[in-house]
Amino acid sequence: MQAETGSSAADTAGRVAGSPGRARAAYRAQLLYVRVMMWLVGRLLQAASAVDPVIRAEVAALPADFTFAMRLSSGLAGLSMRRDGERLATRKSSAGESLSLVFEFKHLTHAFLVLGFVEGTARAFANDRMTLSGDAALAMKIVRCLNRMEALVLPKFVAARAVKRYPQIGLGTKLGLALKIYGRFLIDLFGG
Repeated sequence: MQAETGSSAADTAGRVAGSPGRARAAYRAQLLYVRVMMWLVGRLLQAASAVDPVIRAEVAALPADFTFAMRLSSGLAGLSMRRDGERLATRKSSAGESLSLVFEFKHLTHAFLVLGFVEGTARAFANDRMTLSGDAALAMKIVRCLNRMEALVLPKFVAARAVKRYPQIGLGTKLGLALKIYGRFLIDLFGG
């Protein structure tokens, strides 16, 4: 068997699938999905941090000037947030800026696995699909916020795949907070 050198994951997938065009289309579809999900996760985390007391408590324990990003190592997609009082707010990021914390997926497919709820964030770290730049204790706070948000806004059968341990949340509490989060998401989206 010959060793492959210099080929991209899309080229390799194309040879396996039998069509480079099909592999490029699949790559573009994954990239679009990851971009949309990064955007959505950022906005939902912003909304959840405004209404959920558990997430607000985690955010309140972050440094006042805290910023973080979750992105692809290629720079093709990502989200960036900052602490704004007791909540998180999405922000524009610029190249070369200093952030408190950066979660970086090593490849588009790795981000797709996490954002497609096939693999949780903790498993992605364990499988060496992500890198972390910054304080691990602060990273754990953000991961707890992400897990809580996912547990609240997603159906349990989906959220249970995304988080390491599904929290004990009563159905009434879950539905009430989910409605508040989606309501805040819509208010933020339409400029309220």
